[in-house]
Amino acid sequence: MQEVSNMSENLQGSQILALAEQIKQKIREGEEIYNLTIGDFDPEIFPIPEALRQDIVRAYENGQTRYPASNGMPELREAAASFTKERENLDYPADQFLVSSGARPLIYATYSTLIDPGDKVIYPVPSWNNNFYTHIFSSSRVEIETKAEDGFMPTAAQIEPHLADARLIALCSPLNPTGTTFTAEQLSGICELVLAENKRRGPEGKPLYLLYDQIYWNLTYGDTTHVNPVGLHPEMKDYTIFIDGMSKAFAATGLRIGWAFGPAKVINKMKLLLAHVGAWSGRPEQMGAARYLTQENQVSSFLEGMRRRLSDRLVSFYDGFRELKGKGFPVDAIEPQAALYLTVKLDLIGSVGPDGKKLTSSKEVYTYLLNEANVALVPFYAFGLTEQSPWYRLSVGTARMSDIPVIFERIEAALKRLQSVPV
Repeated sequence: MQEVSNMSENLQGSQILALAEQIKQKIREGEEIYNLTIGDFDPEIFPIPEALRQDIVRAYENGQTRYPASNGMPELREAAASFTKERENLDYPADQFLVSSGARPLIYATYSTLIDPGDKVIYPVPSWNNNFYTHIFSSSRVEIETKAEDGFMPTAAQIEPHLADARLIALCSPLNPTGTTFTAEQLSGICELVLAENKRRGPEGKPLYLLYDQIYWNLTYGDTTHVNPVGLHPEMKDYTIFIDGMSKAFAATGLRIGWAFGPAKVINKMKLLLAHVGAWSGRPEQMGAARYLTQENQVSSFLEGMRRRLSDRLVSFYDGFRELKGKGFPVDAIEPQAALYLTVKLDLIGSVGPDGKKLTSSKEVYTYLLNEANVALVPFYAFGLTEQSPWYRLSVGTARMSDIPVIFERIEAALKRLQSVPV
C-alpha cells in the first residue's frame, strides 16, 4: 500500500542539510568547526539594524499582534514599492506587491500559479532549489549547465533551443550559490528571447514568464552593477515576476520578510494561493519593517556598512585561495561580485589522503577538509552539478575576520597531507 502521494514519496531532502549532519556531529564531539556552508548570518557578527529592531519592538508594544493582511500589511507594501522605485527605478503600485514569510513561499507560489503538470521550466545549474520545485509541481525540466567563464550564468545561446514550449525561465542574480551576477549584455540577450517568443505565441498562447530572484541585489561589490529585466527592457514588465525582500541585505533571515511584484494578474492569483496557505510574515515584523524602510539615512548607512564588511571577508578569502594557487596547489576562486558567497575551485578529485584512500568525488573532498582542516564548504553537487565538479560555495555570513588566517593555515596543512597534489 502506498501511504503517500507519488510526489512526496519521491521528494528528496536538501543535500546541504545532509552535509550539515556531519558538521553537527563534529560539534557534538567537541571539535571547533569553521562552518562556511551556511547561507545565513551569525547575529553576533551581523546583527539586524538597531533601528529595525526597535521598530519591531515598538510594534509589539503597540499591540500589533493580530493576523496580518493576507497579502501583506498596506504600510509594508507601500514602503516596499517606494524602496524599489527609489533604489532600483522600478515603478510598481503597492497593490502589485505581495508580502510573505520570506522568499521561499513566493517562489513556491510562482510555480504553483504558472505551472501545470508537464509544463516546461528552464533553469541554470548550479542554482538553488529549482530541482525541488519542478519535482513538486510535476513539471518538465530543462537544466542549463553553466560555465565558470560565464560566471556560472546561463547565456541566451544556451536557452534559445528550449524556448518553443517553455512556460517559465527561473533565474537568480546575484546567484546563489556562486555570488556572481548577470552582465547587462547577458541578461538583455535572454530578455530579447522572451519578448520574441511571446510575440510569436500571440495573445491566444500561454505566455512565457521569467522568475527573477534578486534577493541579494543590494549586496554588490566593486564595479559590479545589478541589472534586472525590466530595467533593460521595459516591455518585460508583462512577463517578469520579481522575488525580493529583507532577508539577506539586512541580515534579517529570521524575520521572514519577503515580497514579490510583477504583472497584476499573476500577483493576484499568487495572493489567493498564499491566503489559503497562510504563509505570512508576522504582523509586528511587517509593521516594524514598514517604518524602518522609510528612514532613508538609516537604511543607506546600514547597507553601506553591510556591503563593506561582507566585501572585506570575501576579498580576504579570495586572496587566500589565490595565494594557495600561487604556491602550486590546485585551487582557485572567482573574484567576488555580490551576495555573501565566494565560488571556490578545489581540484582535488584523484588525490590520495594520508590513509591511502583516493578522493573520488566532491563529497569525499568535502569530508576530507572537514576531517583534516575542520573547514566545511558546500560542493556544487548540492546545487545540481555532478559529484565530479571541483566547484564549492563558501559563505562568509558566520566568518570572523580574525578566523580567516587560521582557516587558511588549516586548509594548507590539509592540502600538504594529500598525495598527488603539487606543492
